[in-house]
Amino acid sequence: MAEGKKQATWGGRFSEGPAELMLRIGESVSFDQRLAPFDVQGSKAQAAMLAHVGIITDEERDAIQAGLDAILAKVEAGEFFWDPELEDVHMNIEQALTQEVPAAAKLHTARSRNDQVATDMRLWFKYACDEVDASLAAVIASLVDLAERTQTVIIPGYTHLQRAQPVSMAHHLLAYVEMFARDRTRIAAVKEQANVCPLGSGAIAGTTLPIDREFVANELGFVDAQGRPQVTQNSMDAVSDRDSFIQFASACASIGVHLSRLAEDFILWSSAEFGFVKLPDAFTTGSSLMPQKKNPDAFELIRGKSARLTGNLQMLLTMVKGLPLTYNRDLQEDKPPVFDSFDQTVLILDCVAACLPGVQADAKRCAAAVADPALLATDVVDYLVKKAVPFREAHHVVGALVGLSEQLETPLNELPYEKVAKIHAALGADWIDAFDLGKALAARDKPGMPGPDQVAARIEHWRQK
Repeated sequence: MAEGKKQATWGGRFSEGPAELMLRIGESVSFDQRLAPFDVQGSKAQAAMLAHVGIITDEERDAIQAGLDAILAKVEAGEFFWDPELEDVHMNIEQALTQEVPAAAKLHTARSRNDQVATDMRLWFKYACDEVDASLAAVIASLVDLAERTQTVIIPGYTHLQRAQPVSMAHHLLAYVEMFARDRTRIAAVKEQANVCPLGSGAIAGTTLPIDREFVANELGFVDAQGRPQVTQNSMDAVSDRDSFIQFASACASIGVHLSRLAEDFILWSSAEFGFVKLPDAFTTGSSLMPQKKNPDAFELIRGKSARLTGNLQMLLTMVKGLPLTYNRDLQEDKPPVFDSFDQTVLILDCVAACLPGVQADAKRCAAAVADPALLATDVVDYLVKKAVPFREAHHVVGALVGLSEQLETPLNELPYEKVAKIHAALGADWIDAFDLGKALAARDKPGMPGPDQVAARIEHWRQK
C-alpha cells in the first residue's frame, strides 16, 4: 500500500494508512467472500427499506438493486476481483457498487458492518442448515436401505467390544438412524434460532433514523410459521451474539461423533477378524507396498475429520468466553470454523450416503460368529425367571453353567444334561430350547427390541418419514 493511502471505510480518523501486516491480519475477504450471495440479498432488502421509509428514492433503490445483481453475476462467474485492502466481502461489494451506481453511497445509511455481518451470517445459517439436513436425510435413507437388505443377517451385538447378545444387522444399523434423526432436530433448532433479523441494530445502539425493521425482516424471510416478522430485541446482543455459530458447530460435532462411531463399526466389520461386510472398491484403497491390502480409508478419514469438527466447536467456545459486550474484533475469526464445519460435515455425510449402497453383508461369516451359544446365556436366565427363580439366583446359576462349560471345554448348549441338572432343580430338559436363535429373536417383540417384526416396523416408520 502506498504511504499515506487511507483505509476506505474508517480512514478519516487516521493520518496514515495501516501497515502491511495489519492488512494481512485484518482482512477476512479470503474466507468471507462466500457470503456474497447473502450480502447482496441483505443489501437489496436494505435498499428496499430505505426507499420504503423515504430515505432514498425508488429510482435509487432500483439502481442499487440492479447494480447488486450485476455484481453477484460477476461473483458467480468468477470475474469479480476481491481486494484484500478493502478487508471483507461487505466493503468489496459496496466499493464496486459505488463505482457503478452513485446512489450506492447512501446504502449504508442506518447500517453498521456489525449488524450487516450478523444478518449475512444468519441468512447463511438458514441455508447451511437446509444443506446439512438434506445430507442427513440421504444418510438415513441409505442406512434404512441397508437395514432392509440385512434384516435376516444376525450378528453378535457387543458391549465392551465383547460378544453380548444376538441382534440383526438391521437393528444395529437402525441405531444410527435414531442418532442422525436427533441430529436433524439439532440442525432444525439452529435454523430456528438463526431465523431472527438483526439488521437495524447498527453498531451497538441502533439509529435515530426512521427505519422499518419489520419491513426488512419480511424482505429477507425472517418470519415465523404464521408469516410474522421476527427481529432481535436487544441491539447489543444482536451484534455480539454468536450462539448460532456455537450451536451450529455443536450440531456438526455431534454429527461427526455419530459418523465416527458408524465408521468404526464398518472398519471393524470389514476386517479379516470380523469379516461381517465387504466395502465397495470405490471407497477403499490399496497399499503401496502390500498388494493384498484393501484399506477402509473413506471411513478412517471420516473418523479423523470428526476430530476436526470437535476442534472447531472448541475454538468458538474459547474465543467467545472472555469477550465483553459488544463487538470485538476477535469475532472476525468466528467464520472459518463454521465454514469448515459445514464443508466437512456435508462432505463426510455425502460420502457415507454414497458408500452404503455398495456395502455387502457376508451372511456366512455373520452366522458363524452368532453361532456362539454364550450369546444366549441371558436367555437361560430368563428361562429360569419364568420358572419363578429370583433373577439374582438365576444369574448365578447360569454363571455356574458357563463355568462348567469352560471347565469341560464344551459349548454351553452341548453340556451333558446330567451335569446341568445337578446345578439347579429348575433346569429341566427343555432348558436347551433357550438356544434357539430364531425363537430368541422373535421373543424380543416389544418396542425398541430387535425382534423381526419390530425391526420391520421401524424400517417402515423411517420409510414413511
